[in-house]
Amino acid sequence: MSEWSDEAVDYVQAVADTKLVLSQRYAEWMFSGPVLEDDIAGASAAQDELGHVRQLFRLLGQQGREDDWLEGDRTPAEFANAATVDEKPGSWVDFVVRVGLTERAAWYLIDAIDHEDFEGLGTRIGQDEFFHLEFLDGRLETMGDERTDEVSAALESALPEVLAFLGPAAYDEEADPLVASGFTDRPASALRAAFVGRLEEILEGTAVDVDALDVDWDAPSLDEWDERRRRTGDGTVSEGDVESLSGVQNAEFRMD
Repeated sequence: MSEWSDEAVDYVQAVADTKLVLSQRYAEWMFSGPVLEDDIAGASAAQDELGHVRQLFRLLGQQGREDDWLEGDRTPAEFANAATVDEKPGSWVDFVVRVGLTERAAWYLIDAIDHEDFEGLGTRIGQDEFFHLEFLDGRLETMGDERTDEVSAALESALPEVLAFLGPAAYDEEADPLVASGFTDRPASALRAAFVGRLEEILEGTAVDVDALDVDWDAPSLDEWDERRRRTGDGTVSEGDVESLSGVQNAEFRMD
């Protein structure tokens, strides 16, 4: 285990925190899907996400992050999750869009890591992500025709936040510090291009026109982007979310 750069630790922390909150959002919708198949898929995905978090937290612990802090002994502002999952989605359409976009972005960030400490881990996570994303992509494609206006509105709301999570467009091969240090093999600009291209593939043939969405595809600018939290602005998860994620209410029953 070699020592990572500060930028690499923050990068992995953001992915891990996003997956931690994703597990919460999956669990919240576990009994709220349109059909039983959706509920079962949500329960399975929540469990998988927690498994990924455990592995990422283990690596972060080896880089000096304290276990109690990682497990939730921190303020909402200390969580570095993607802004797309700060709040529980208000509808099934919003859930599919926000969770689907966020999980794909988190997977792209993991897949870009080119470091010996992640040898094998990326493959194992990718096997789970294949099934999660296949399910969510299928739901999004179906709703693209059935609920076009709702999907378009949800995309316009979520895309700026998920693009910020992937990183600024200005981070190309020369500018991305993680590529320069050898921690990743693709810059944020390439991840963004792949992400948008895949979204266009999913919605191709539906009534949703990705090119017509009211989205600034070049945002955020470097001067407004928070590199540690991979977002703009000062939004956070709620105090209630932190309590739930940390299990503080039932901490006395934990098994050491």
